[in-house]
Amino acid sequence: MARGDAEAAARLLAAGGGGEARGRARMWARARALPPVFGLARRLVAGRAMAEGSSAARPARRPKDVPRHVWARERRRSAGTGLAGPNTVYVQVVAAGSRDAGAAVYVFSEFNRYLFNCGEGTQRAMQEHKLKISHLDSIFLSRVAWANVGGLPGMILTLKAMGLQRCVFLGPPKLQNYLKAIRLFPGPLKRMDLAVQLHTEPEYKDETMTVYQIPLTGKPLAAESTFPQSPGASTQGGNSPKGDTGPGSPRAAQQSLEEGKEKESPKKTDDKQKCASRHSDLVMAFLCKIHPKKGKFLAAKAQEMGLPVGTPAILPIITALKNGESITFEGRELFPEELCTPADPGPVFIVLECPHEGFVDAICENETFQRYQEGLPGNQVALVIHMTPESVLRDSRYQQWLERFGPGTQHLVLNENSSAVHNPRSYKIQTQLNLIHPEIFPLLTTYQSKEEEAVCSVPIVRGECLLKYHFRPQQEWQRDAVTVCDHDAFVSEALDLPDFQTRVKECKESLSALPGNVGAYPEIVFLGTGSAIPMKIRNVSSTLVNTSSTRSLLLDCGEGTFGQLCRHYGEQVDQVLCNIVAVFVSHMHTDHHSGLLNILMERRRAFAALGQAFSPLFLVAPEQIMPWLHEYHNHCEEILGDIRMITSQSLVKGCENIKPKAKWFVSSLLENYGLAEFQTCEVQHCKNAFACSMIHKSGWKVVYSGDTMPCMALVQMGKNATLLIHEATLEDGMEREAIEKTHSTTSQAIQTGMKMNAEFIMLNHFSQRYAKIPLFSEDFSEKVGIAFDHMRVRFGDFLTIPKLIPPLKALFADDIVEMEERKEKREMRLLKETAIVLDKLTGGENKEAPCQKRKQAKNHQELPNKKLKTVN
Repeated sequence: MARGDAEAAARLLAAGGGGEARGRARMWARARALPPVFGLARRLVAGRAMAEGSSAARPARRPKDVPRHVWARERRRSAGTGLAGPNTVYVQVVAAGSRDAGAAVYVFSEFNRYLFNCGEGTQRAMQEHKLKISHLDSIFLSRVAWANVGGLPGMILTLKAMGLQRCVFLGPPKLQNYLKAIRLFPGPLKRMDLAVQLHTEPEYKDETMTVYQIPLTGKPLAAESTFPQSPGASTQGGNSPKGDTGPGSPRAAQQSLEEGKEKESPKKTDDKQKCASRHSDLVMAFLCKIHPKKGKFLAAKAQEMGLPVGTPAILPIITALKNGESITFEGRELFPEELCTPADPGPVFIVLECPHEGFVDAICENETFQRYQEGLPGNQVALVIHMTPESVLRDSRYQQWLERFGPGTQHLVLNENSSAVHNPRSYKIQTQLNLIHPEIFPLLTTYQSKEEEAVCSVPIVRGECLLKYHFRPQQEWQRDAVTVCDHDAFVSEALDLPDFQTRVKECKESLSALPGNVGAYPEIVFLGTGSAIPMKIRNVSSTLVNTSSTRSLLLDCGEGTFGQLCRHYGEQVDQVLCNIVAVFVSHMHTDHHSGLLNILMERRRAFAALGQAFSPLFLVAPEQIMPWLHEYHNHCEEILGDIRMITSQSLVKGCENIKPKAKWFVSSLLENYGLAEFQTCEVQHCKNAFACSMIHKSGWKVVYSGDTMPCMALVQMGKNATLLIHEATLEDGMEREAIEKTHSTTSQAIQTGMKMNAEFIMLNHFSQRYAKIPLFSEDFSEKVGIAFDHMRVRFGDFLTIPKLIPPLKALFADDIVEMEERKEKREMRLLKETAIVLDKLTGGENKEAPCQKRKQAKNHQELPNKKLKTVN
């Protein structure tokens, strides 16, 4: 029998494991054994074998609404073939612990994908680096702190949009409260099946590995006896980098804030009872055991030893040897180590967060960890991932605990001392835009921790974005995918583009004739100019308005806003955070407010780091945001003491039901910014969506639309604006989609600005289909500009911005051509659809006559054919 025939027979034997399968295998073997002259008989017998097999277990079709990988996984589970152990498993760093990105790791096998922690920016990094979000099976959260869970709302919405109906979460008990809280957001989150598996339940097990949750209860530090630390206080929410309590440390800030917190926080008895679970600081470590894999059968060596390789008789021999059993063949005893490669018992790895020194004893004394430090063959730990600040790494108790794992264990550290760049595409675009105008498009920077790295007694590896550690097929580090930012390469690429240098030169020549007196303030910094989900080039909505050198205001605060501030301001970010006195949230869609809590917590940390007295932030937002904030405050972390709420409804012109306390907040807000007026109006988007307008005492007026369709209330409120920042989600020609999604097209946004007689219009909030640049409409004029992430605009730049369009078109020429081709195809499709509709409408009047004519023509054609048939 040929080798391929033996393999086919083996597959049939393995398919059912019962008598029917063996019968089909024998039938197949007999058919292949027939001589060539009996080819027809051989095909008939083989065909019968295959037919019997296919009719017995024909696979069902995949339902259209079930993703392919989910369907494949369920089929593997139902067949019971998933626990043999995967061939390829690796862990990859998504976020290396830096202040702007937090810490998150991704685990891959050919069967499953997992994510450990999901802070803000995790989804953006995964999208940029093509780590498939849609294939995630489970998400593991080590702690319910915003640094670990801030990216979950956006991630869950994306999974829902990709067709995933269910996601499993593992983490501390407070995770249930958090997932319940985010269901208060409007939209699909309410309908997603979010299953939580707590540490009190049996271990998590699937086709790749078994995961054990290890609860660790920390001792509160002196300064956190009243409330938990801010996640921003260290990499994952611990103490200040050096663990000190000096004037600038987060611990000192917490101590100084306790009284203020007590005043701002709810004092009711039932509120205190609700908060009880919040104070128990529980961290979950994860011990992961990858399923064992049997050794490979060495067919060539077996053939040399005279075994019946290529025949059905070899199958039981292979099975026995791979199971570790010795066999006797022709009087000779054969051992597994002779004919099989060594079995892989299944590597073990640990994911551990130690937020501060209060957890060190719990880790060192944990019995589960101790069992894996005894050096037993089945309990050898391949890798420990430490989400740990330097202060813990320096702790002698922690260092001794590291040593007990032995030299065979690798240690990966993720914390703020990482200088990894997580979004290189953003750096690349900004570097190229900087060639056009260095002041409007400043180069990006990074936040560098000033803390000295701990010296460890065992070798450790510092985290880098996309760094891999392979468990299978071979245990090794792999750095070929690690992100790098090559400034010179970015510049060279832009300079090599056709016409780019010419257009830049022409632009600079035309700008030299313009007046150069640009006032420093107000200054508008666009932090996020995309819509819906954060992507590699455009982050979601956020705009910083610097009214002076000491006062700033945020217009919307989507996920990753703090990260954008870090990349824009670098080591000055703490001062910028202290300058932010108010945040305006236009509406309750996740892409406009899910970065708020991180701003609150990092702002608290900034006051402490600079040794400044803390003051709460004015939050101007729809009143519907409060249930979410209360729920998070009561069950997760204290935040209400950081805000002074002013409802958007109370600032609508003519509103008379504003409360005395809110009136004081409004007057204080105006005084802080030197404003004569801060006003809102309801716009046409979702329910309780608002735009805002601010008029400075010096006379300038800035209007922000939020998300809206063309809206007369906005036009009235924005009359004679100095600057209108208006959403332009969709291109011209997509008016129908704009109505369905209650957004504006480019021309609609420009026309709104013209109607209100705005001096200048900046378009933003572009659909992510326009990743780099939107399509230009005929309505573009000398009064219109396009916003990019990290673009910096002053009123004196209004004459400059339109002159940047030619070099921008040269830089993004290929993208513009691609978008125009898509537009042409869409227009052709619409024309065809319109033609069909018109044809139906015009054809309806004379419906009967054409039908009769067609029947007559058909009969006329059929007659000759019948005659021909008769003749033949």
